[in-house]
Amino acid sequence: MRSIWNGAISFGLVSIPIKLVNATESHSISFRQIHVTDGGRVRYRKVCELDGEEVPSDEIGKGYEEADGSIVPITDEDLAQLPIATAKTIEIVSFVPADEIDPLQMDSAYYLAANGATAAKPYTLLREALKRSRKVAIAKFALRGRERLGMLRVVDDVIAMHGLLWPDEIRVPEGVAPEASVSVREAELDLADALMATLGEVEMSSLHDDYREAVEAMIAAKAGGAFEPSEAVAQPAGGQVIDLMAALESSVRAARASRGGDGGGGGEAEVTPIRRKASASAAAASPKAVGGKKSTAAGGRGGAAKKTASAKSTSKATASKSATKKAASGKKSTTSTSTSASAAAKKAAGAAKKAAPRKRSSA
Repeated sequence: MRSIWNGAISFGLVSIPIKLVNATESHSISFRQIHVTDGGRVRYRKVCELDGEEVPSDEIGKGYEEADGSIVPITDEDLAQLPIATAKTIEIVSFVPADEIDPLQMDSAYYLAANGATAAKPYTLLREALKRSRKVAIAKFALRGRERLGMLRVVDDVIAMHGLLWPDEIRVPEGVAPEASVSVREAELDLADALMATLGEVEMSSLHDDYREAVEAMIAAKAGGAFEPSEAVAQPAGGQVIDLMAALESSVRAARASRGGDGGGGGEAEVTPIRRKASASAAAASPKAVGGKKSTAAGGRGGAAKKTASAKSTSKATASKSATKKAASGKKSTTSTSTSASAAAKKAAGAAKKAAPRKRSSA
């Protein structure tokens, strides 16, 4: 990596030659300004106000504008000869616990690389001292024309330096907090804690810039002539929070569902329903079912009706079978009576025939 500044770390009487290297880089997509009618690029030209001529970069310097509009030229040599100890030195002024540094002060980050073989020993000494003390070093240094404040800490086996804003550069947050007096219940705090526990931790390396990826895909599609614009997904408008507890409980449930139920902390959250007034037409269209008893009673009436209909059907079937049996029995009885009468008649005729005297035939 290319160094942007060479100097030394002043650690008491110890001097550590170092090179300053950018620890971060920007991956944001930059656009050019173009003329929308013909696609021509719009450029900025640096023109001298006195002669109207364009000035090349190597002829552009610095200058300070006075109140009356006059310009005082300032050269890099002028800045390098300023009587300050931090012109080419990162001067450590104290060691403090890391939690005493307000994250609001954090600015650009740099790596400090040992510059040469002679710097290896004192560099390692400072690194190990920072590790063992579990503190960070507060230092002053000059970079790009002004003195800055920095914080040195250990990252893996490297000393990193974060540029810090000066304390007077942090604005007081006046008028930012809610002006109305709001009280928060313990139950709400408990649910907020449950939501935090459910969301858990995240691997920072897994986070990425979705917007940049979408822009890159769109640029590639347009360059290839296959771009088809699609409608943006409409996000639901944020409404008034009616029930904060229900919103928290729903959030806990959704977070657990998104993590496959392994969210940790507590049992299953129950969502408190938000009561709304039903319209008259909806009430007329469907009967109210409140609670379990009315529903059970309705089920009982339905069951009784079914049982009554079943009993009536069974009774009709029984009556039909009984009538069929009676008809069959009557028919059988009539046949039997007729047969008995015929047999009796035959018997009587036989008896009468036997009782009558026989006529003798004449000789």
